[in-house]
Amino acid sequence: MCQRCDNPDLTTEDVLDSIRAVIARRRFCVVGVEGSRQVAEFSYTVGLSEHGLPELVVTGLPQDRATHLLEVCADYVLDKSVVLPGELMETGPWLLQAVQVERPEDHLFVACDFYGQAVRGVQLVWADQSGRWPWETRFRGRPAGQPLLGARAPWFCPEHAPDRLDVPPHP
Repeated sequence: MCQRCDNPDLTTEDVLDSIRAVIARRRFCVVGVEGSRQVAEFSYTVGLSEHGLPELVVTGLPQDRATHLLEVCADYVLDKSVVLPGELMETGPWLLQAVQVERPEDHLFVACDFYGQAVRGVQLVWADQSGRWPWETRFRGRPAGQPLLGARAPWFCPEHAPDRLDVPPHP
């Protein structure tokens, strides 16, 4: 459940203040949006825009797994390297491809509340355990799938792909 559902007395400003506090302490916050069997859940960062970076988003993963993945990747982009559309990354158990979010204002609601319509987003699309992507046949994901929030782009310079990220296993 969301903070407002768990505590109906909270105002929108209370929720935004709690997000501001996390950003001040952690440099970013992860926001989760619940899904259903028909609509995929998604999670995204808020705070990377303050550093001139696109916010990161993951669709089709339970919030705890998405949060873990986004925290590792957000720390990586803040400390080491930008993630570019078309880039392939291997992070712990994850094989990811970066896809530019075409309409961030349609998905990254809280980030847009904080930073306006200039927010950029990069979706971290994950392959299934067999290495198949959601655009391939026999991809095995969650019941609501893994919606793509933009068009795939070819990685323009495979010789300069970043090193493998060291991601601790999710507890």
